[in-house]
Amino acid sequence: MVLPYYGSGSLRNNLTNDLGYENKIQYLYWIIDGLSTIHNAGKVHKDFHSGNVLIEKGIPIISDLGMCQPVDDNERKGVFGVIPYMAPEVLRGYKYTKAADIYSFGIMMNELMSEEIPHNDIPHDHFLVVKICKGFRPKISENTPKLIVDLIIKCWDAKAENRPTAKELCQILREYVGKITGKFGEIYSQIKECEEIKENKLKSKTIENKSENLQTHPQAIYTSRLLNFDNLPEPVNSTDSLSETISSTPANPISECFDCELDESDLNQDNDE
Repeated sequence: MVLPYYGSGSLRNNLTNDLGYENKIQYLYWIIDGLSTIHNAGKVHKDFHSGNVLIEKGIPIISDLGMCQPVDDNERKGVFGVIPYMAPEVLRGYKYTKAADIYSFGIMMNELMSEEIPHNDIPHDHFLVVKICKGFRPKISENTPKLIVDLIIKCWDAKAENRPTAKELCQILREYVGKITGKFGEIYSQIKECEEIKENKLKSKTIENKSENLQTHPQAIYTSRLLNFDNLPEPVNSTDSLSETISSTPANPISECFDCELDESDLNQDNDE
């Protein structure tokens, strides 16, 4: 099989290219739309991370579908993936579901918005896996719009049943893209506020310093591999983790807007998605 060459590399390779908020949220919509197509076909990706999202002419394309399998495939082939993007239930050896892909998407959302690779400064070992099961998540940048923070936290919830579906995320992000393009709505107002925060931060932060932040720990591994961890704790959401994770945001950053953005008729469809 001959695969096309994508000269722009992966999403991870493009984190330092300042896309701007409008383009970032457009990227997120395109990515979740692609994942929704996979889920609508009754499949799960199973190895969803920023290295497997390639950029072609400014458009993200989900790649590496070799692990992609039907949702009802019960064959056990071991735990395979990149630790920071893996849902806690998957790390514990439970069946991979659509909700596990959504967890991975939440990590990617934060990676794109913060322009920082998740857990790049620590070893990807058993200790990190235990912390993830206990609610440890990547830091959320203070210049991330609160409506996007809301989605990120819901996507990486420790309980799979609490995560939104790809269809729900598609609807919300599509609406956000429309409002940003039309320059109206709460999401547009939040972006303008975040642009000011980011501009002020850049005045005191050199390009060299940013480059240093992207240096990875020698034991931080971002290539997919077979993993086996025993005696992991039951996944939980850590309130301590959340308060430390969200920098310079209110104590309760989760907005009620997540629920009001969804059409009730849509929520009653595809409950098993």
